[in-house]
Amino acid sequence: MKLRTKIQLFSSLFMLVLILLVNTSIYFLFYNITADSELEQLSAQTNTITETLNSNPDIPTSDLLDAYLPTDGMIRVIAEDESLLIPELKKPNISSELPSEFSVTETQTILSQENGADVAMISKPIIWNNGDVVTLQVSSHLLALEETMTTLFYVLVVASVIMLIPSIIAGMLLSRFLLRPIKALIQTMKENTRHAKWQKIDVQNRSRDELYEMEKTFNEMIDYLKGNFEKQEVFVSDASHELKTPISIVKSYAQLLERRGKENPEVFNESVEAIDSEADRMQKLVEQMLSLAKNKTKAAMQQVDMITLSEETIATFQGAYDRNISFDKRHEKLLVNGNPNQLQQVVYILIDNALKYSNDEIKIVIDERNNEAIFQVTDYGQGIPEKEQERIFDRFYRMDKARSRDTGGTGLGLAIANTITDAHNGRLFVTSNVGEGSTFTLTLPLD
Repeated sequence: MKLRTKIQLFSSLFMLVLILLVNTSIYFLFYNITADSELEQLSAQTNTITETLNSNPDIPTSDLLDAYLPTDGMIRVIAEDESLLIPELKKPNISSELPSEFSVTETQTILSQENGADVAMISKPIIWNNGDVVTLQVSSHLLALEETMTTLFYVLVVASVIMLIPSIIAGMLLSRFLLRPIKALIQTMKENTRHAKWQKIDVQNRSRDELYEMEKTFNEMIDYLKGNFEKQEVFVSDASHELKTPISIVKSYAQLLERRGKENPEVFNESVEAIDSEADRMQKLVEQMLSLAKNKTKAAMQQVDMITLSEETIATFQGAYDRNISFDKRHEKLLVNGNPNQLQQVVYILIDNALKYSNDEIKIVIDERNNEAIFQVTDYGQGIPEKEQERIFDRFYRMDKARSRDTGGTGLGLAIANTITDAHNGRLFVTSNVGEGSTFTLTLPLD
């Protein structure tokens, strides 16, 4: 069943049930109030009859009771043995099939009849002429009430229909109003799926309701998916390009070896060195790509001392490179919550990046500020133009591609460092001036 049908069906049934409950309540409430009013009038009339009988003993009882006979009613005088002391008095059109019962207590009741109008009946004990206690039974057929209730029934039916029709129309309009943006969303999703588009929904001049929020969220999701898809395309394109170059070089030198390597030792040595170098480049690229994918998964966290971690990493570089690396630690211990291997990788990438792009001294400072550990690596190389500073954290982005190839860069290091930093709720950013150098700053919340 479609949502539109469900909305219309639910709203119509709900209104129908509500109308039936209200109209039924009105019907029976009116009946009870009117019937009680009839009983009160009949009781008052019975009391009047009793007072008249007591005050006029000389008037024949039949004549006196006939004078007070209700228009649509009947009067009986019932003895203790259930016999009638006088013939019952009634109008010609009134049925006499009513229960006749002696009672010493006054009762008021409404009798329902299968064929005919309901009957209001008063039974009242009185003292008869001979001193016996008898029951005066006065009844009235509620013909006028029956006609009124019939009229009220038809009025309520017509009113129900009149109220139900607008509710059905309102349900149709409501379903159209609610389903229009949903249909637009479905159509847009189908178009995006069928034609590989990034089509969004127009939310201009829309009321700020939940449907607007749904459409707005959909548009944001489309932007997010489009951005990720484009990044994926760039990643695949750049990865294939990066791998294609060393593969081409390896293939070229292999062909050169096949043609001239056997007779020429110089060509052989040059080819072997080039093949080894390009194989190392491919291995490093693959490792970094795997590292970038692996660092997206949440690693086990523990307490890490950034001072100790930095000292160990710096010692590794000082042992491998003949470069001047100054280290200024302003605290003996700075504890953060993180994965030691991943954080060491970030520190390694930042130091390695500074060594590649600068031939001068590298300055490293670690400090604490605003309940954060601050790790800074400063080089005095060529610097980074302002328009390039945000892009250097993108995958495969290299400001100087020729120099990056000479230094062995793949454009993935800073992207990996940025991914790990985000996973540790930290920040990684750069400040740089062209010709003066660059400072990369890593901030991590203290544990």
